[in-house]
Amino acid sequence: MTQPIRSDLEPRVQRPAPRPARRRPLTGGSVPPPRPPSRWILGMRVDATSYRDATDAIVSAAQAWRGGMVCVATVHMVMEAFDDPGFQQLVNSADRVTADGMPLVWLLRWLGVRQAERVYGPALTGVVCRRAEQLGIPVGFYGGSPEVLDALVSSLRQRLPRLRVAFAHSPPFRPLTPEEDRRITERIRTSGARILFVGIGCPKQETWMAAHRDALPCAMVGVGAAFDFLAGAKPQAPAWMQGAGLEWLFRLLCEPRRLWRRYLIHNSRFLYQLARAAGSGSLRADPARGVS
Repeated sequence: MTQPIRSDLEPRVQRPAPRPARRRPLTGGSVPPPRPPSRWILGMRVDATSYRDATDAIVSAAQAWRGGMVCVATVHMVMEAFDDPGFQQLVNSADRVTADGMPLVWLLRWLGVRQAERVYGPALTGVVCRRAEQLGIPVGFYGGSPEVLDALVSSLRQRLPRLRVAFAHSPPFRPLTPEEDRRITERIRTSGARILFVGIGCPKQETWMAAHRDALPCAMVGVGAAFDFLAGAKPQAPAWMQGAGLEWLFRLLCEPRRLWRRYLIHNSRFLYQLARAAGSGSLRADPARGVS
């Protein structure tokens, strides 16, 4: 049974083809909103954004065919970036890096950005889709299993009957061949989708978006496991656990064999690196850059 979307709330890759000529934009949205305050957490930029700001940025890019990418950040992403400078650089180049996890929200507030709030990937997906329906902006989905993708699109069409779903594709769970990548890129480009939600997991989805940023004029949003949650394929943590920063524990209990390394090892290393930064005095040494 699918879950309704809550509107109050988520390898070396082939060198992409040159960006095609931009199409005539829809009315409005040609000027991107200013970037919100940011802090660097273990070298990775995290923006003190909000659902409204992130949605405005995505819709503005979609209406103007500017392309670009939005990353939805968790502690897992911070540690992937900490371990891989190249990955860190591509995340830091994103148009928005939202704080999906409460630990990042708390750190932003502690580092002086009091207005920081959580922008949860599944919730952001619902909010952006609702705005896209209102404005007639076609959307697309890349990721998930065929069954999950079918359930997701069906749920969206029930909840948002005027939403224009121009593209939906479940890629194989293996690296694409150059020819497959070329064909899929062309399908996305010609589908008319102006917002593309990418749900193939971190760090794969951020790497994919960065590699295709110049080839695709649509605004891309990496939303991790949002497809599974919104399709009802996986349970979401209760609201109290999300607010208490315990969503990782809920997911670990649901999928211990798949997620134990991510949460037990990455979370422990994250706390250790933060403690090292605090002990050296670098945690608050430069408020403009935050934790570095």
